[in-house]
Amino acid sequence: MPIDRQTLREVLHAQREALSQESELDDVHTVELDQTRVGRLSRAEAMQDHQMALEMARRRRAMLEAIDDALRRIGEEDPNFGVCDDCGEPIAAKRLALDPTQRLCVSCQSVREEN
Repeated sequence: MPIDRQTLREVLHAQREALSQESELDDVHTVELDQTRVGRLSRAEAMQDHQMALEMARRRRAMLEAIDDALRRIGEEDPNFGVCDDCGEPIAAKRLALDPTQRLCVSCQSVREEN
């Protein structure tokens, strides 16, 4: 089954739009607590919430970068789009349909996750 670049492009643009809207809703600031009025557990919870928000923002930025990279490769009609970066074999069209940002086939991804 050949790769339908136009459909993948549309999927990537939709994902990018959704992530961009989420990013606009983010308002991550440094946690500042009144140490005399907030208990130890509340402080720890606030700090944990802050760290989780920072991590979510980091992951969102990484995903946006991966989407932009995939859009660039599709737009340039890169002949290596859909080819595994590690082994050079084609990535399954169904895998790309699920996540057009994938750069590895299932086998190579499994090897990386094991290491």
